[in-house]
Amino acid sequence: MQKIKQTLLFLVAMLFLNTAFAQVLPDTSKNTDPSLNGQYQFMLKKSKSLYGARLINPSRLTSLWKSVNDTLRKERKQLQEAKQEIKAQSTNIASLKGEVTGKETSLADATASVNEIKFLGISFNKGTYNSIVWAIIIILGAGLAVVIFQSGKYRKEATYRTQLYQEVADEFQAHKVKAKDKEMKLARELQDERNKWDDARGR
Repeated sequence: MQKIKQTLLFLVAMLFLNTAFAQVLPDTSKNTDPSLNGQYQFMLKKSKSLYGARLINPSRLTSLWKSVNDTLRKERKQLQEAKQEIKAQSTNIASLKGEVTGKETSLADATASVNEIKFLGISFNKGTYNSIVWAIIIILGAGLAVVIFQSGKYRKEATYRTQLYQEVADEFQAHKVKAKDKEMKLARELQDERNKWDDARGR
């Protein structure tokens, strides 16, 4: 029992001496890997084991803790910047979505206005307007064909009537000339008779 106590006291004394010695002596060894894992492995490599326990150099532990804090600070800063960037991108995406929606609405309005025609204040779809226009053109064409057909018929009738009138006029003119000739002949004959009668009385 006494030996166990002495051994424990010796171990505790050695631990304190090692810790004190480690604090007094500067750490002259260099770590080639500055990462957290590299520093941790370097600290484990340089620590000594005593009865299953690790004797850690406080300066190395302090350096590792400082590196951990610096890394955490850096990661938190990057996380905050990433959050701000995500927020800005979300705002930008929402703005772009609004612009796209506005442009889609404008495109729909423009398409509707292109497909829409106003005539006499009445809005028509382009297809409906084209159908109406073609129907009017066909109706007018049919009417024009009927008018041309009828006018041809009337023209023939007029030509025929004109020819009849001309024939009647020619006959009347010929009759008039004949009547005049006959009248002149009768007038001459009458004059001759008068002359004869006057001659007969004068005797």
